[in-house]
Amino acid sequence: MRLEQLKAFLAVAETGNFQQAARLCGVTQSTISRQVQSLEADLGLPLFHRTAQAKLTLAGDRFLPRARKICQEWQNATQELTDLREGKQPELCIAAIHSVCAYYLPPVLQRFCQDYPDVQLRVTSLGSDRALKVLKDGLVDVAIVMNNRFLTATPEMVTDVLYNEPVEILMAAEHPLTQYEQVPWTELVRYPQVVFKDGYGMQRLVQEQFQRQGAVLNAVLELNTLDAFRGIVRQGELIALLPKAAILDAQLDTTLAVRPTEAPVLIRQVVLVTTQDRLQIPPIQRFRELVHQLFAPENDTAKLPQTNADTSPSAAHCQIRHS
Repeated sequence: MRLEQLKAFLAVAETGNFQQAARLCGVTQSTISRQVQSLEADLGLPLFHRTAQAKLTLAGDRFLPRARKICQEWQNATQELTDLREGKQPELCIAAIHSVCAYYLPPVLQRFCQDYPDVQLRVTSLGSDRALKVLKDGLVDVAIVMNNRFLTATPEMVTDVLYNEPVEILMAAEHPLTQYEQVPWTELVRYPQVVFKDGYGMQRLVQEQFQRQGAVLNAVLELNTLDAFRGIVRQGELIALLPKAAILDAQLDTTLAVRPTEAPVLIRQVVLVTTQDRLQIPPIQRFRELVHQLFAPENDTAKLPQTNADTSPSAAHCQIRHS
């Protein structure tokens, strides 16, 4: 059964005449006749009484609403794909690590909402591994995460490196490690640590670094928000290894201290990940372009987190969820 057969059947049913149906479809009468005959052969029953006026048989009467529904579904499907190709999608879903959501994304979201006011932005703060999983499951369109080549090295994935940043140590202002300008790893490994929960790339990055140092990570607490890290660390002995962008504001807190490590400096690479097919959709193309503009090497402001509330997009167009 072909769509042309169904359209021919519906045209004859609507006009009651093969000749008029041919004019309606813009084909010859013989073409309409062949299409209807072929459809009847496929179905095994006649659909019309061949009289002066083409009247539906019992089978044709039963088949008519089904044929209409099939053609309407086809029209709806092709229209949806046309809208998608033209950028008329209802929403754009982003999953990003917390520091990117908090510091880097606001100006990008604001500009995107100006460019696509009818597209609902949905931004979810997730750990890197989980963000990549929901991307693969088709639940989000773009993930901005710490790079994990084991999860992104597949043909359908497109990975853009955005920036590299050092991992530094967050501690209480009176912590013993504050005596160092650069903390030796031999000293750092002696202290209990607060780490990100499983599913966050930072936990894996820190674990691997400790293994390279031949040390055991003494992780006594797992958290998933930067506010919680600051609250716990300022209480005393616990420390946390966190990316620099995530703890810039801690330098303004007199109860906290931040120190770099001695070499080797641990580096986190942040990437934008999407899929080949999504890059054909105009709003996703535009979002990717805006992110690249933010982190372009010549853009001196790209490395300065935006914390001013005025940079946040209108709540009417952007919803941010944390997980």
